Amino acid sequence: MTRLVLLSGWGVDAGIWRPLADHWPGYVTVTAPDWPGYGARAPLEAPGSLAGLAEAMAVDLPADAVWIGWSLGGLLAAALLDRLPAPHGLVQLGMGERFCHPEGIPAAELAAFRRAFARDPAATRRHFLRWQLGGEPDPRASHRRLLDLVDDVDPATLAAGLDQLAALDVARVLADAPCPVRRLAGRHDPLLPPAAIAGADRVLDHAGHCPMLSRPAALAEALAAMTGDMRATRSAPAEEAPA
Repeated sequence: MTRLVLLSGWGVDAGIWRPLADHWPGYVTVTAPDWPGYGARAPLEAPGSLAGLAEAMAVDLPADAVWIGWSLGGLLAAALLDRLPAPHGLVQLGMGERFCHPEGIPAAELAAFRRAFARDPAATRRHFLRWQLGGEPDPRASHRRLLDLVDDVDPATLAAGLDQLAALDVARVLADAPCPVRRLAGRHDPLLPPAAIAGADRVLDHAGHCPMLSRPAALAEALAAMTGDMRATRSAPAEEAPA
């Protein structure tokens, strides 16, 4: 049995994973906990604290699972590898070592978005929810589906998430990761630089940043296959050292 923990991204609660529910193979069990401040879950007193986040998520992120982190969720999951017992593996979906990149989302563009969020959090979040769907085959249908799935998010948690997108760099953590790490990307993800898409371990065609909305069956199949490979890698006996 393969156990997966699905982690959502900035501005979006765990409801976004519901389209995958009918597509998992029988040997997979899935949980999709909300981050603090998302859905009905209370926010942290210090929403930007990784130590507080690790404490709050310890039960939700067990070691006997593969963590699937989408977007900001992939960045946070990687950051928590230093603070929680190592899982069987980590899949970053639509994310890499850092968020900002000159050929993806430049730092100046994120800074402008943060200023807009400070002026009007609700309108800025609504704009982002629509904009991130630009790489999907039918952005309007994906947007309607997204609005049916997600709930409100605590504004202070959203602001802290933008700070994390601007500041977190998990290159060091991933270079010495205590578990297998893989990357999955949509072919037309508007948030990722082309090099990150080309360098992903698996790329989903006809999908952008939100394949759970546009290609849920293909995404579930890809995640099940990738996590099965990681579990096999982790459990394989190490080669004997030469005498």
